[in-house]
Amino acid sequence: MSETGDASTPRDIDTAQAEDRRFPPDKEFAAEANASAAIYQRDFDEFWTTEARTRISWFQDFHTLYEWNLPYAQWYLGGTLNVCYNCVDRHVEAGNGDKVAYYWEGEPGDRRVLTYADLQREVVRFASGLRQLGVGKGTPVGIYMGMVPELAIAMLACARLGAPFTVVFGGFSAEALSGRLTDMECQVLITQDEGWRKGRTIPLKASADEAVSRAPTVTTVVVLERTGGGSLSWTTPRSTATPTGWPSGAPSATR
Repeated sequence: MSETGDASTPRDIDTAQAEDRRFPPDKEFAAEANASAAIYQRDFDEFWTTEARTRISWFQDFHTLYEWNLPYAQWYLGGTLNVCYNCVDRHVEAGNGDKVAYYWEGEPGDRRVLTYADLQREVVRFASGLRQLGVGKGTPVGIYMGMVPELAIAMLACARLGAPFTVVFGGFSAEALSGRLTDMECQVLITQDEGWRKGRTIPLKASADEAVSRAPTVTTVVVLERTGGGSLSWTTPRSTATPTGWPSGAPSATR
């Protein structure tokens, strides 16, 4: 990086190493790509307008593509959409409900295959369960789970309800979790009994209990039964935080 003594002069980044090699993909691979070199010939505004209206479902169409006042930018002004609808329902309504949304394999070797129809059904059920617990538009939610399908289901359910959420890595400590819950003023925490990591179980619920004791805004803790092992405590260090199982009507466990 080059610097000058004049504070008003911008700092420029000098390239330390030039890379001129090119690695063209196989023709068969390129033929299945969603984009080709032709996109670079399209008008900037036309490209992003067309792509947004082709690939995204809008409940209310946008009236202005963007407002760009450096360093701030706003895109698709006036538009209204739901991320969960676009990730799930859009594909089911297009007749792709039987298409696999994702394959999942847990550390112990357990497997699940979820189609878009499966995903829609489980997201709707879990969203309904969260709504029964008082979660709605604007309700801040914390998610502290392992890499299980219910993690994605919980995220999509929150997005469906308009509930802002923060996802905290399941390997983080109780202290790290409590800080994030407090910063966002989360009212609900979604977690699980235990998770698998490197051949051993991690007591996520125990860490969640400790974190909740330092996060005064959390009033409800939703728990997924993942391993079914260990001694799962259904009490929390603070009586105002009520633990509950995976909401009724939602998938009860990943075994």
